[in-house]
Amino acid sequence: MTATAPLVTRFAPSPTGFLHLGHAHAALLAWRGAREAGGRFLLRIEDIDSTRCRPEFTEAILEDLRWLGLDWDGPVRVQSRHMAHYQQTLAALRQRDLLYPCFCTRGEIAREIAASASAPHGPDGPLYPGICLRLPAGEVEARLAEGEPHALRLHMSRALRCLEGPLTFEDATRGRIACDPAQFGDVVLARKEVPASYHLCVTHDDARDGVTLVTRGDDLLPATDLHRLLQVLMRWPEPDYAHHPLLADAAGRRLSKRDGAPTLRDLREKGTTPAEVRSLAGWSD
Repeated sequence: MTATAPLVTRFAPSPTGFLHLGHAHAALLAWRGAREAGGRFLLRIEDIDSTRCRPEFTEAILEDLRWLGLDWDGPVRVQSRHMAHYQQTLAALRQRDLLYPCFCTRGEIAREIAASASAPHGPDGPLYPGICLRLPAGEVEARLAEGEPHALRLHMSRALRCLEGPLTFEDATRGRIACDPAQFGDVVLARKEVPASYHLCVTHDDARDGVTLVTRGDDLLPATDLHRLLQVLMRWPEPDYAHHPLLADAAGRRLSKRDGAPTLRDLREKGTTPAEVRSLAGWSD
């Protein structure tokens, strides 16, 4: 991002539940940053995973954000309506022989890892042990011709050979950070039930929408290494990043849907005002 580029931020929730205070904090951070700089604030619904996302949660997200007093520029981008865009990116990577099909089930991968004396681990757990990377080309072609279900994995070693120099990114509080995308191994970029991964879709959309500052929780800090690799491979522009601490409850646990964090809807029904919610989320008017 150049110093003269207009600031463009975004909030990109997944509609797998109702928003809580942690979401409000993230949305307010991106919204205020854009508004104070005279820039643009975008809203994106990341609903690629049809097994977990629900339309009713999308409507609730829009309702909660409006109730908080947030507005956004342009139409809401709903990822599930733009699968053709992500398929084009996958096709481009396939043409460069940077993807390969993986026919392994989760059980097969788990057994292979369990049999290994020292299985390497990354941010998301044990790395894929490369079972299908070793398959003969003829077998791969035959299994694809038979329509066998498979995922598409990034061939990490080939992808890294495409780099012309060190891979880094700029974080608002940490400065320039060196990337190590190899820590993810041959990561899945598409599978049958989720035809394009979070990593691919979010990186594609940030580039497409001209996002210049990605604000998100510091739990996603490691993922930025992989996103920077995809940006270089696809010749997409590099945004700046601002990874912020996650809100926690009284016991010090990060607020999450899984742990039943109080939702904005719960707070509203109890009579909490938008101003009070903004204050609870770390923002005073």
